[in-house]
Amino acid sequence: MKPGGETPVFKRVLIKISGEALMGGCEFGIDASAVESICHQIREIAQLGIETGVVVGAGNIFRGLHAAERGMDRVTADNMGMLATVLNSLAMMDTLEKMGVHTRVMSAIELKAFAEPYIRRRAIRHMQKGRVVIFAAGTGNPYFTTDTAASLRAVEIGAEVLIKATNVDGVYSADPKKHDDAVFYPKLDYMEVLTKELEVMDSTAISLLKDTKIPVRVVGLSTPGNLKRVILGENIGSLIS
Repeated sequence: MKPGGETPVFKRVLIKISGEALMGGCEFGIDASAVESICHQIREIAQLGIETGVVVGAGNIFRGLHAAERGMDRVTADNMGMLATVLNSLAMMDTLEKMGVHTRVMSAIELKAFAEPYIRRRAIRHMQKGRVVIFAAGTGNPYFTTDTAASLRAVEIGAEVLIKATNVDGVYSADPKKHDDAVFYPKLDYMEVLTKELEVMDSTAISLLKDTKIPVRVVGLSTPGNLKRVILGENIGSLIS
């Protein structure tokens, strides 16, 4: 029996965290208090015995696509974005370890001094042993977003759900911070996301999830305990399935 008689509805999950969520109230970079708040939520689900994988974005440090639009070579820009995800992953690892959560960073590109190389079976074994695995450096390839990396890792590790944790509390027809008339979608299917061109995840990521039938739960990180609520089966945020 889990603490307080709580019964999770999932055993293995993949959490995608946007890089912007790590900024907190800053305009750029990593805010220690924001990272601590996010890691506290991850610790809550790890304590329930959930096998947990994490993919973190890099938008708080560097966006390869934006740099390419300003004239930088796209491959070089995306490589820089991959390195930025490593910085975020190491920050999260350090915070989780200080909270008593055993953590491993696994990188899709070779960075032996900082992270283990990503090997699928080793990653699964880490999770089975109760370690939170943070997947860094995206897919290791340019032109693929960290959303696609999250979808790919979710498929590879056999995650039962992909939790997309952002600064917004679900999926809207437009940015609710900029548009007062933005419509909230509590439930969508994969094709609706593609046909409506909703920017919750890129089309490559959604198509992969559609083909493998892995559901996505989009929730806001600003509300403490939201990740745990998803694990316990509460109907919060938006569901894409």
